[in-house]
Amino acid sequence: MRNPLADFTIASQLSTGPARPGQRNTVLHRVLALNTVAMMVGLGLAMALSLMTLFGSNVAPLIATTVVSGLLALSGALLLRGDFEPTIAVHALVLGSVSAIFAASDPALIDLGLAMGLMAALYAQVLARGRYRPLAWSIPALVLLAGILGADAAFSAAHATLQPFSVLALAVFTTVAAVTATRLEIISAESPVSQTRAFAVLAENILGAVVRYGADGGPIFISRSAGNLLGCRTFELDGAGLFERVHVMDRPAYRKAISDASNGTGASTIELRLRRDDAEPGAGTRYIWVEFALAPLQDEDVNGSSSDVLAVLRDVSARKDAERQVEAARQQAEEASEAKSRFLATIGHELRTPLNAIVGFSDMMSEGIGGTPSPTHAEYAGHISRSGHHLLDVVNMLLDMSKIEAGKFEVHAELFAPQSLVEPCMQMVETLARDRAVTIEAAVPEKLPQIMGDERACRQILINLLSNAVKFSHDGGTVTLIMRRQGKMLAISVSDSGIGMRPETVERIGEPFLQAQDSLSRRYEGTGLGLSIVKGLVNLHGGRLDVVSEQGLGTTISVLLPLEGRLGAGKSSATIEHLYATKRDSDEDKWLQDERRSAAK
Repeated sequence: MRNPLADFTIASQLSTGPARPGQRNTVLHRVLALNTVAMMVGLGLAMALSLMTLFGSNVAPLIATTVVSGLLALSGALLLRGDFEPTIAVHALVLGSVSAIFAASDPALIDLGLAMGLMAALYAQVLARGRYRPLAWSIPALVLLAGILGADAAFSAAHATLQPFSVLALAVFTTVAAVTATRLEIISAESPVSQTRAFAVLAENILGAVVRYGADGGPIFISRSAGNLLGCRTFELDGAGLFERVHVMDRPAYRKAISDASNGTGASTIELRLRRDDAEPGAGTRYIWVEFALAPLQDEDVNGSSSDVLAVLRDVSARKDAERQVEAARQQAEEASEAKSRFLATIGHELRTPLNAIVGFSDMMSEGIGGTPSPTHAEYAGHISRSGHHLLDVVNMLLDMSKIEAGKFEVHAELFAPQSLVEPCMQMVETLARDRAVTIEAAVPEKLPQIMGDERACRQILINLLSNAVKFSHDGGTVTLIMRRQGKMLAISVSDSGIGMRPETVERIGEPFLQAQDSLSRRYEGTGLGLSIVKGLVNLHGGRLDVVSEQGLGTTISVLLPLEGRLGAGKSSATIEHLYATKRDSDEDKWLQDERRSAAK
């Protein structure tokens, strides 16, 4: 198993330069700022002692402290600019300068100077990352050279200033040692050791199990919660233990997901079956569904190579069970719908044969074929014929609806003139409109582009819309039919001033057997299949259906059908516009003007 601390270096956790702002720059700026302040405090004490030596006519300490103060001022300026590497170099130079001064001032202080010089080199090794790290090792050599040169100085002068320098050396050494120890403690808080400890604590308390995979795909860290998830002890998952618990059919996907994440394809999520060991004796092997959320842990210093992968495991067996139940319910509903369609088709065909005979013979009786009927018999034959035609219409609608729902309604597309449908459809509802004293007005231009569609289906759409509008109009009302071109679509609108519909009914338009009045005492007859068939036929043509209605004021139903047929339906982003007779003349004139302008170009 790979050691997670094998790549530990302070420099790998802290990077310099403004190109990579983040955790390292924040920590390093705080460390250098505090070190600068500590050095300035020590410089203040040294400056006070150097002023005391002036009374002995010794200006060397004052000169040394002045030089050091200049270096500290330079480090402060570099720190404000964000140049951390030069700031570290200046700090090491300050410590080295103080060490050299101590070593050169008195042979007895050479040991102290060398100790401080080594601390300066260590300071640079800990914080720096660039070319200043190897250069820092020259500081102890320079301190030793300064001590050798200072050994030739007169002992009398050195003894005269030994006491102040001894106090100053002790203060500076104590300050530097305290600063180094404190800063190293701060840096160690940001080290991989602390981060690994924090990662372990987080992994044990996160919701779900956590597994870290190495670049070779093997687990290098497994949280205790993974053992709880799989009903075993954590160490049993080490090595190939976790892989052996993956279902045989899911192992290729498991390996591939880890490999893809390790090679830099990004985060991914897979769902696998894993064996759980807490099953009751004799119950057999139990597998649970586990979701693996995988994310690569790319090392910023290594480009183009495999990386570790972090996986968060979560038990999703309950969700999978719910999905299976939903799928089973969906299949059951589809089977029920298919059975219903088969039943309607079978019953429809069985009913249509005797109904055709009933309607045919009643018509023959009404026309006097086979003998002149009495007035009473003629009236009875008329009732039989009307009722038979009504039942035949209902059966035909049931058959059409069952075909549409089963996806077996065949659309035979061909070019035809849509305006040619208007007159025949109006004649088919003329009798119903005459009985209700309803007037049907048509606003259809003489020139309309041909449409690619099923003429029979489009005729059925228009008949259902007109009959529906007449049926729900008040006696003496008006039904308006408008047909025009709208972009690449044919727009058909049928309006009435009848009873209208409630908003909740409008939202359900297209549902089979939907009635605006669904009580047993409703005034209007019908099966509620008319608009359902219209919606199904419109969808088969790739069109759109829109209904606007207000209870007590009437209803407007608009249909958009693509002129180029279903293949051209996706090319248009047209929205349904409600068409009114008052706008017909101006809109048609504008359309004709646009056509003439396009032809002129």
